[in-house]
Amino acid sequence: MDDRETLQDDGRRRALGCLAGWAGAAVVWTMSGGVPVARAAGASGMPGGGLFFVQISDTHLGFHRAANPDVAGSFRRAIADINALPAPPAFVVHTGDVSHLSKPEEFDLARQMFKDIKTERVHTIPGEHDAIDDGVSGYLKFFDHEGKGKAWYSFDQGGVHFIALNNVLNFAMGKLAALGEEQLAWAKRDLAGVAHSTPIVVLAHIPLWTLYEQWGWGTADADQLMALLRPFGSVTVLNGHIHQILQKVEGHVAFHTARSLAYPLPTPGQAGVGEPGPVTVPAGELGKLLGIRQLNIVPGSGELALVDTPLDH
Repeated sequence: MDDRETLQDDGRRRALGCLAGWAGAAVVWTMSGGVPVARAAGASGMPGGGLFFVQISDTHLGFHRAANPDVAGSFRRAIADINALPAPPAFVVHTGDVSHLSKPEEFDLARQMFKDIKTERVHTIPGEHDAIDDGVSGYLKFFDHEGKGKAWYSFDQGGVHFIALNNVLNFAMGKLAALGEEQLAWAKRDLAGVAHSTPIVVLAHIPLWTLYEQWGWGTADADQLMALLRPFGSVTVLNGHIHQILQKVEGHVAFHTARSLAYPLPTPGQAGVGEPGPVTVPAGELGKLLGIRQLNIVPGSGELALVDTPLDH
């Protein structure tokens, strides 16, 4: 590692360290020279103009345990926060684990609650909790965005190309996730017609970088997708699954994990934790560990701004 890479890593560590001290306040991340720069801001502290959308993740509707006995209530609070924004987002993305047990009534509740969000559309992808028992077939009965019986798709909006993926195929606890040959071949065809100057946003549930292999927090064949994305000048990967905010930058690719709207999980490799499970915190602290993310992409500026807002703010 050269001195420049060391300085960038030190800067990222300092920025991430500051995050812990900003509980209850929003944080704006702006990409500058491939390195995220953080500053405190109010929820309305977004750069003006551009494409504005919101990311939510891991609602786990149907969860009924001490870590959060009212996940639907937490989701309603998040919806109220989205609806209270100064301007409605162009759309909302949900990066997986819509449900907790992939039950029809859980998917139906989510679909009904999505209708309360003041936005044109909610784009979803499945998490492993949406693929219990019969894979994603139950999920697709409620959220087949293209009507093709696939849980992956792409769309364009505001000059940005979005790729929504399913990396919970054949999910197994403690093993890295996978995209699979069929989906990778589709991604290759999809990206072939996209100009390399077009900003790319990738939506995936499980991280596309290996955070902690022992817990399966990563995607085994992600390097094949990264090879397809390498020619593009701006790539942002948004995922859920780990229920906490972490970032990584590799060249032109920025990876961002998101908070859950259900409950926190332990930090990667936390001492004494064999398998990650819901963490119970004092009731007054839970809202600080849940939240939504606002994103703004300004055409021509090369900047991507993110605001992470806890429910307790």
